[in-house]
Formats: sequence, structure tokens, C-alpha cells
Amino acid sequence: MMRRLYPGREIEECEGSTLSDGVYPPSGTAYAASWPGVEVIADQRVMIDAPSQLTEDLVAASAGRRLVLHAMHSVVDWLAFAVWEDGHLVRSLSLSPDNGIIENIGEPLPFELPYWAGDRPADVLPWPGEEAEPYVLPFHPLDLGEDALRALCGFIQEGRTEPDDVDADAIELYGFHVRNPREPDPSESEAELRRAVEAMPPPRFFTLGSDGSLIEREGL
Repeated sequence: MMRRLYPGREIEECEGSTLSDGVYPPSGTAYAASWPGVEVIADQRVMIDAPSQLTEDLVAASAGRRLVLHAMHSVVDWLAFAVWEDGHLVRSLSLSPDNGIIENIGEPLPFELPYWAGDRPADVLPWPGEEAEPYVLPFHPLDLGEDALRALCGFIQEGRTEPDDVDADAIELYGFHVRNPREPDPSESEAELRRAVEAMPPPRFFTLGSDGSLIEREGL
């Protein structure tokens, strides 16, 4: 399966994970599993802003079946998901508060309808000392993301589980290092980054003066 989905890549087996812990593998690593009728891949490389731009190799591999892409990033409240039926894209949505609606293709799926109808507004608490401001989107992407994950994949990452949810902790995934032989080895890139950090000058610290100017501080 890995050779079919990653043609031309160097693939080396490594330590695996579980469906609950392996949804965001390290860069260059993919977690995967296969059962009759179901194949699962977790890889940062498919977590793209515009799901409709998923690589043709992956879409072609889903011929005759349903393909689901699901990605979330809690730091920036980003959600993206898409559904293909027999290689044809039927629904794609990608949005975040910073970038708004990045992609919105096809008709909303049933689990989305309460969100677009305004029945699931975002409940965001302000920082201490700040006034609450309206959320820039009609709902919180991560709330919709959990409902999308349950509806499309049968499990959730956060929130209250339901009796019919898949026990993601019990689903084991194999681990693979996947590398494009035409790209630098990840260890070389990490070493280059370490050298760049070591060459940086010592950090400088500033505080805000009463007139709004920045005043440099000595150390922490």
C-alpha cells in the first residue's frame, strides 16, 4: 500500500503509533494501516490548505471507493476536510479565523448544516482583562472539525465520546519514514537548522516604556 501511494519515494519502516496519537506524525513520517475495504494514512504532507489540490496519485488510488481527507491545527483554529467519490470531488471545505474561507466546494454535508444555520456559534473566552469580541467566523472550525471527524471517520480527538465511536486508542498504525530521493535528507536539514541557530547572536529583551517606546533590558 505504501509503495502504491508513495511512488518513487524511499520507504523505511519505523516505530508505529495509534489512531488517537498518530494523526499528526513528525515531518517525514507517515503512519498507516490497511484492512479489507479501509486504508488509513496519517501524514503532514496531505494536510494542505486547499484539499482539492491533493496529489493525483492519492486521488487515483481511491477509484471505485470513497476518499476522505481531514486535517485540523488547534494553534490557528484551522480545519480542512474533503470527500471524493470514485475519484470525483464532491465536497471540500477549508477555513480559519486568520484566512477566512480558503476553499468551499460542493454542497454542505448533513453534519455541517447546524453550523451554517447559526445553531453552533463559537464560544470563545477572552483573555483576562480583555473584552469579548465576536468570533470572525459563524462557528468555531475545531468544533465542526470534531463532528466532521466523527461523521466521516468514526472517531474524535477531543470532546465527549459516544457509544458508537471507534476506540482510536485500540487501532494500531504502522510507522514509515518516507523520503523523496531528490530532496535533502531530513537529518541534513535538521543539522543545517541547528548550525543556523548556533550562529545567531544572543537574544535581546525589551520592555515597553511609559511613552510607548521599547527599552532594552539586560537579560531576563
